[in-house]
Amino acid sequence: MTETDDIRNLTAEEADQGERLDRWMAANWADLSRSRCKALVEGGHLSLDGKPLKDPSAKMRAGGVYTLVLPPLESAVPKPENIPLDVLFEDDHLIVINKPAGLTVHPGAGAWTGTLVHALLHHCAGSLSGIGGVERPGIVHRLDKDTSGVLVAAKTDQAHQKLSKQFAKHTVERAYLAFTRGAPRPRSGTVETRIVRSSHDRKKMTVVADPHSEAGKHAVTHYETLEKYGQEPDAPIGTPLAALVECRLETGRTHQIRVHMGHIGHPLLGDPVYGKGRGTMLAKTPDGEIFKDFRRQALHAAVLGFVHPATGEDMRFETEMPKDLARLQAYLKRL
Repeated sequence: MTETDDIRNLTAEEADQGERLDRWMAANWADLSRSRCKALVEGGHLSLDGKPLKDPSAKMRAGGVYTLVLPPLESAVPKPENIPLDVLFEDDHLIVINKPAGLTVHPGAGAWTGTLVHALLHHCAGSLSGIGGVERPGIVHRLDKDTSGVLVAAKTDQAHQKLSKQFAKHTVERAYLAFTRGAPRPRSGTVETRIVRSSHDRKKMTVVADPHSEAGKHAVTHYETLEKYGQEPDAPIGTPLAALVECRLETGRTHQIRVHMGHIGHPLLGDPVYGKGRGTMLAKTPDGEIFKDFRRQALHAAVLGFVHPATGEDMRFETEMPKDLARLQAYLKRL
């Protein structure tokens, strides 16, 4: 708590009993949106009778004294931060990194600091010629916070425009390694749907049910099963508990692989959004605590290939699985 913090206290009334926390906050503090309230709670800025709260969906308690410590607004312009990067390639036009799981790519709600953009501003200081007239790295594609793997960013406006066109035309090679619940049938194939933001959960994407609908965006994922693991109890012989699947993106929609694998009945292991509660049998296997300790979607961007925007050279980068995925794979192979 600092001298510049905005501290607000409010006692919940009887009529507030059972109300959802973030909804109550937004109703009582009109200058704060519900999404802002949610981020504040998740960031530990709200307490009940002196005890910090973390769950924005928690129910209100009548008579409780709720204290909100509203921190000063962050600058709209990200500031350089000395965050270590695993650089695979760098020149005057672009930089390619191997992003670790847990690193958010771009600043946004709940992640105004500590992102890849902040790290690149520090690492590339003095070598950014500007994107749109601003000294910043050009983010042409993203990986989810908890997805690891290869990512390219532009250093110049020209490189940014040319790379963006390659992604828009779907000429970029993108291959991911995913560990799934069960194994897809057939062993290889293509999932083609339209993907739209869920009307029930704004953080979640979903497949459009109506095949004739124009809602959402066209999404195509090509997959191939590389390995199968274990035997699902009480299922026909040859029904695996899990699989390693290579997914190649033809399009690049938000959460595309996670949505598509869940859509065909094989969500990613560890996925807290699209695969929640689907790994119970794995957790009950010998050494199942290894799976229980796995806290992210089992997805790694293993291959990225594109044409260099300045030289025209074919560039291709391939990375090994990070240690947590390799450990998961070793566990699955023992099933």
